[in-house]
Amino acid sequence: MNDYTVEAEGDASKPTFLRKCVRVALSKLIALKPIRPEIKRGGKYQQILTSVREVGLVEPPVVKQAPHKKGGFFILDGHLRVEALREIGVSEVDCLVAVEDDTYTYNKHVNRLSAVQNHRMIVRAANNGASPERLAKALGFTPETIRKKFKLLQGICEEVAELLADTNCPQTTFDVLRRMKPVRQIEAAELMLGNRDFTAVFAKALLLTTPLEQLVAPNSRANKAAGVGQATGIERELATLQSRAKILEDSYSDDLMVLTVTKGYLTTLLGNASIVRWLTKHHPEYLKEFERIVDMESLPGAARVSGNGARHVANKAAQPSL
Repeated sequence: MNDYTVEAEGDASKPTFLRKCVRVALSKLIALKPIRPEIKRGGKYQQILTSVREVGLVEPPVVKQAPHKKGGFFILDGHLRVEALREIGVSEVDCLVAVEDDTYTYNKHVNRLSAVQNHRMIVRAANNGASPERLAKALGFTPETIRKKFKLLQGICEEVAELLADTNCPQTTFDVLRRMKPVRQIEAAELMLGNRDFTAVFAKALLLTTPLEQLVAPNSRANKAAGVGQATGIERELATLQSRAKILEDSYSDDLMVLTVTKGYLTTLLGNASIVRWLTKHHPEYLKEFERIVDMESLPGAARVSGNGARHVANKAAQPSL
């Protein structure tokens, strides 16, 4: 055991992970997919290798006990990290142990490091004595980029940091939010979450509609320019949205019904751990796309499908599977 503490997910009676990481010998870890030589020569692996060598392992691998090998564990996430540890001569690693016998269920809840999580990782490493130059070498950035990531949440209120912690919100969006006062930052973050749009373009559109009294520096040249172009920018945005809506209107319903049927079929498919392991080994690119479709929490506009549309869905579902 070590100092990593992991909160169990879901129903307390059926936790997804053990509450503490477990130290496991690398010789006991079984890969679910091979690490090809070209992958080890690639930039991603080299970056991970340098990071592990320079600052250590930040995110523990996720494993599941192998049912047919005593003391063995399947690697669910972290194949490259484990390979990097082997290459530098490490013999043991602290692992996050999944207790559900369903690879897909785990993958569904895994998020790659967001900008906020990346920031917190860098802050933690810096507090442990790592210099910007050392972190830059480990992560493949310039020292100036590391310093910018370190300052990511300066001027961002705590509520917004929590709202956007698990999203793919880029650093440029935080630069825009920083120009708003906390109350408006929270409103903007909630709008971005509601629209699932975290781009700097959308953030700038929200900035254009922000009253001057809700800006940090309303008299700055940039904010004055934004105020002058506010009406024109909004009109242009509305015109573009109306044009796109008209183009998509005719084909939207049919596409939505096909996606509904496809999503249901793929959910059943990925509920089978054997199929997921086979896809992971032979067609990981298909698995990634299947998971992206199934992970959609809702299908926009699904409530409008009724009457003839509902019968069309039933006919589609009755047809042979792919």
